Amino acid sequence: MALFLELLKFTIPGLIVFFTAYFLLKLLLDERQRVDRMLLQQDAQKITLPLRIQAYERLTLLCDRVSLPNTLLRIRTPGMKVGDLTGALLLSISQEFEHNTSQQLYVSETLWRIITLAREQTLMLVTKAAEDLDSNTDAEELVKRIFSLLEEQEGPTPLHRALVAIRMEAGRLF
Repeated sequence: MALFLELLKFTIPGLIVFFTAYFLLKLLLDERQRVDRMLLQQDAQKITLPLRIQAYERLTLLCDRVSLPNTLLRIRTPGMKVGDLTGALLLSISQEFEHNTSQQLYVSETLWRIITLAREQTLMLVTKAAEDLDSNTDAEELVKRIFSLLEEQEGPTPLHRALVAIRMEAGRLF
């Protein structure tokens, strides 16, 4: 029994020293890991922040370019027919969007959905404006219908709402 007590006299303080050293080293290593992770995150942000800002710029430009008044100014030529203008508008809007699909990597899922929805609603507006018109009619009739449908919309256009969402998300970066 005396041997057991002697053994406990040395073992218990040794275990206390061991566990104290273990927990202190664990705390130190955890803190070091947290600091390293934070530094790594800051370095990554130095790289991704400019890319995210550029993505917001490009998406803003996308919304501006696919707005119907701007697209009509770029695409419409004298002598166009409704069928030609409708196809050109739908193609131009789709191509602009496809050209910027890679920007979804740098923005939130919600913002990307808003932009996608704005594109779809813009395409539907063009289709709705052209649906009752003969494809061989002068394109001026389609232009009038598009502008009248734009005026009938209550509130801001889907592209304007997308621009507001872009500004809000970009503003959170700073």
